[in-house]
Amino acid sequence: MDHVQGLFHLRWSERTPKIPVYRPDDPLGADDLYKHPGVLDFQPPFEPFQATQWDDFSITALPLQHSKITLGYLLQTPEVSVAYLTDTFGLPETTEVFLRRTPLDYLIIDCSEPPGSTPPRNHNDLNQALKTQQQLQPKKLILTHISHRLDRWLIDNPQKIPSNVIVATDGLVLS
Repeated sequence: MDHVQGLFHLRWSERTPKIPVYRPDDPLGADDLYKHPGVLDFQPPFEPFQATQWDDFSITALPLQHSKITLGYLLQTPEVSVAYLTDTFGLPETTEVFLRRTPLDYLIIDCSEPPGSTPPRNHNDLNQALKTQQQLQPKKLILTHISHRLDRWLIDNPQKIPSNVIVATDGLVLS
C-alpha cells in the first residue's frame, strides 16, 4: 500500500486517455483499486527476466525478496544500464545470477537501516546493500528507501560510505 496510495487520488481524474499502470501480479493487493480503477488502466504484469522494449529503452522485471510480491526493474538504453531494486532484502539467487551477467552503470537499491549485527527482515541494511554491490559490481551504488535511523547514522558516520556510493536525495538527477 505504501507504494500505491497516490494512485487512489489519480483514479478519479477526468484525464483521457487512461493511464497505463504496470505492476506485479497481486490481485488481492491495493484495497479496492483494482475493482474501481477509474482512469487507471492496469496492464498485464511484466514477465520476470523478459525484456520489454519501448521506444528508446527496455525494461526487465526482476523478482525481489519481501513480505509480498515485489519486482525490481532493469532499465537499459544503448548507453546506460540501471537496476532499480527497492523493497527487498538481498536478492533471490535467480535475480542475482541474471544481474551478474549485466554490466550495471547504476544500482539503485533499498537501504532502510544502518549497519547492524542482526539483519533486518524485508529491507536491506547498509551491510546487505554493500554486499549486493560487491556481488554485482555496478559503477555506482545509489541507496534509496532510507529510514530516519539510517539518515541519523549517515549524519554521524559520513566517512563510512565508500566513494562510489551515493545516498539518494529528493531531486537527485543522474546523467
